[in-house]
This record gives sequence, structure tokens and C-alpha cells, in this order.
Amino acid sequence: QVQLVESGGDLVQAGGSLRLSCVASGSIFSINAMGWYRQAPGKQRELVAGITTGGSTNYADSVKGRFTISRNNAKNTVYLEMNSLKPEDTAVYYCKIVAVTTARVTNDYWGKGTLVTVSS
Repeated sequence: QVQLVESGGDLVQAGGSLRLSCVASGSIFSINAMGWYRQAPGKQRELVAGITTGGSTNYADSVKGRFTISRNNAKNTVYLEMNSLKPEDTAVYYCKIVAVTTARVTNDYWGKGTLVTVSS
């Protein structure tokens, strides 16, 4: 079993900042890609940012220059630093990892989400 726990979601004013964290635990042998997704009310879940084992990153166009994804491999943790937040960033943010378990099985794992609300 692999568990993901996100934290850091909050209510913030437009222009403000938040830092999300996601810690993975359980029967993990290794973690490949890690990423953050978000889902706003009435919309489909979308990729916000991703990071590979080697540290290569990619971002949705809507967050480029404002959000930064990073990871701490020793702590099985991925972060999302969000600056200059806008009301349209309001969503539930989900962490996703691609992990190899101790049974050498590769799967995608999702967290339960953390709510980010940006007021205008």
C-alpha cells in the first residue's frame, strides 16, 4: 500500500502565496515522476506541474512563472510553491506519483486533495 497526504491548502487573497506539500509513504521502493493536478468546480482535472526523478519540470501555461514544483527524494515529498495567486487558481489540488512498490509493481497513486481558495 502507498499513501499520499497533501497539506498546505488554505484561503488566501489574490496576489498571495501558498506552499503545498505531499508526502508519500508505505511500500515504496522508488518514486519516478511526481506531479500536482487541480480540479475546479465543474471542470475536469488538469495537470498543474510535474517533475521527473532527475528534476526536469513542466508546467501548465496558466501557471508558468508563478508556480514552482520541487521534490525531496530522501523524504518522498513533492512541493508546489504558488505565488501571485489568482481567483482562477481556486481548486482542489491533488498530488500524483508514479511509484514502484517493494513488490516491484509500478502504479499511479493519488492523494485525496487539498483545497486552495483564492479570493478577489
